[in-house]
Amino acid sequence: MRVGQSAARFLAACLALAALSAPVSARDLPRPETFTLNNGLQVVVITDRRAPVVTHMVWYRVGAADEPRGSSGIAHFFEHLMFKGTRQIAPGEFSRTVARNGGEDNAFTSWDYTAYYERIARDRLELVMRMEADRMRNLRFSDETFASERDVIVEERRQRIDNSPGAVLGERMRAMLYPHHPYGTPIIGFLHEIQSLDRETALDFYSTWYAPNNAILVVAGDVDAAELRPLVQRYYGRLRPTRELPARAWVRDPPDVGPMRVTHRDEKVRQPSLSRLYRAVSYGTDEGRQSHALDVAVEILGGSETSRLYRALVEDQRIAVAARASASTSGLGGGSVSIAATPAEGVTLEQLEAAVDEVIATFLRDGPTEAELARAKSSLSAAAIYSRDSQESMANIYGASLAQGESIDDVVNWSNDIEAITRDEALTMARETLVIGSSVTGWLLPPEAAQ
Repeated sequence: MRVGQSAARFLAACLALAALSAPVSARDLPRPETFTLNNGLQVVVITDRRAPVVTHMVWYRVGAADEPRGSSGIAHFFEHLMFKGTRQIAPGEFSRTVARNGGEDNAFTSWDYTAYYERIARDRLELVMRMEADRMRNLRFSDETFASERDVIVEERRQRIDNSPGAVLGERMRAMLYPHHPYGTPIIGFLHEIQSLDRETALDFYSTWYAPNNAILVVAGDVDAAELRPLVQRYYGRLRPTRELPARAWVRDPPDVGPMRVTHRDEKVRQPSLSRLYRAVSYGTDEGRQSHALDVAVEILGGSETSRLYRALVEDQRIAVAARASASTSGLGGGSVSIAATPAEGVTLEQLEAAVDEVIATFLRDGPTEAELARAKSSLSAAAIYSRDSQESMANIYGASLAQGESIDDVVNWSNDIEAITRDEALTMARETLVIGSSVTGWLLPPEAAQ
């Protein structure tokens, strides 16, 4: 299963598809049909008749941020456990059945949600719907299965995090950025806590959060709401909701007291690099168009090879081989901005960091040019429009946005809201966010030479 798909807004992931174009209208984005069952299941239908294929996704409003203290990794654990069978489906048979019928399936976790999907021919939709509804409430696993899968996740943790110097540094930086908020806990979990997870805690987590009134069903493809509703009612309508779902109220971090730094050295590092994280607003926490403005500002600063950072450090000064900035503005409990740069040969991280700081300072002092503003807005808007060519992308956009507190209107109107951002709005959000006293800077280096 995929671990911790970034909280970064899915629309930004489509930027590689975007070309500069004239502004596009929100009316060009498909508006889904929606309905809600009596047991609380929210259903979103995105009709796309171009091929007899459907993408069926279930998004649970629970992620790593909702885990009991000391049980980190349990949300991701269910990516594995949900494939271990029910009374109707033998362990491992879920994915084998999907594959035998020409489909594909997977799952992913963030701090804010856990999602499961199948992409399959339209005439097999009822099959995957029946199986997905079954495991929403009827999951079964033995002590032996639980222990075996826990060992699998321990090994996954070691391979993906502990054996990756960049991942270790990123984990340390995030823990410093969010010292109290659960966003500082790794999605896959801390190793010692994964090793101590127990079956009873897992069952309690499952019975509480895996319920129709805590889920969003998104179906995109060759189907409409009138066709889908009877199937949804047949398979999901009979499932019992969780009474008194826990509130998703997370603790807040204390005020920032100054810039933080961390250096990580590892013998596996061949190329030093510089990273920085800033806390930021998100679409789940902002007021008005703050997150839109931040997305535009960060796109100008480091979103492409025409950005300030890339042109200054890679092309003009030639002191870096890579330089970028990105905004993760989709978190239900807040977002972040990241800066990353890799020095050219012979350039120290001290020199590179000073140059990065100078580019940021100039940007915050002078603001973007009108040409930069237009180019950034056009790229972001085009990405939103091009994303509609993929039914899976549209299902992801709507599912992730709704799971993180946004509305259908927020998604449909996103490109128009981006187009409305002014130079002053973008500059204001850049100045409020790119504050060195609210940042964590990380250096990734090889071991120090022996004296």
